[in-house]
Amino acid sequence: MPRRAFRIGRSATGLGMFAVKPIKRATHIAAYRGPLLTDEESERLEARNNRYLFTLNSKWTINGSPRYNLARYINHSCRPNAKPITRNGGIVIVSTRRIEPGEEITYDYGADYKYFFFSKGRCRCQHCREKAVRKRLRLRKERHSAKTKRGGRTSARRAAGVRNNGKPPHRKSAPRSARAG
Repeated sequence: MPRRAFRIGRSATGLGMFAVKPIKRATHIAAYRGPLLTDEESERLEARNNRYLFTLNSKWTINGSPRYNLARYINHSCRPNAKPITRNGGIVIVSTRRIEPGEEITYDYGADYKYFFFSKGRCRCQHCREKAVRKRLRLRKERHSAKTKRGGRTSARRAAGVRNNGKPPHRKSAPRSARAG
């Protein structure tokens, strides 16, 4: 049996944390670890594109860049299965529901993250990707039904088995080797 309840692996959004065995609701998953930074230090790192900053309060921010911080691999989701909780001056990630083996562990990064990173594009979490696929399929179906209504490629005549406006089907000519010439 694995020592940890999770593993780090490839996800649709990069590296992610996945459950290896069932995780019960309200179970401690990982602690968000790293050096504490002041507001000025965190702004300097943010300007250098550091993406692993977790704001504790108006004074302190955790720099989650070190590799020993396994919670940095937990990705964002609009439908999360975990949440961060402040405990003993730090951040702990706790499951909000039962997490099945193979399921990615995610939490909602918050409004600031959505504003800064999703203004350029849409969210890439599992729920939002599935939602985009459903929308594309619905639009494709609507375009298809609009074509059939106006007599497009799949008109009522074709559906009834009438092809090529009553002309015989097009036949390919004989291969060059069979031609007289």
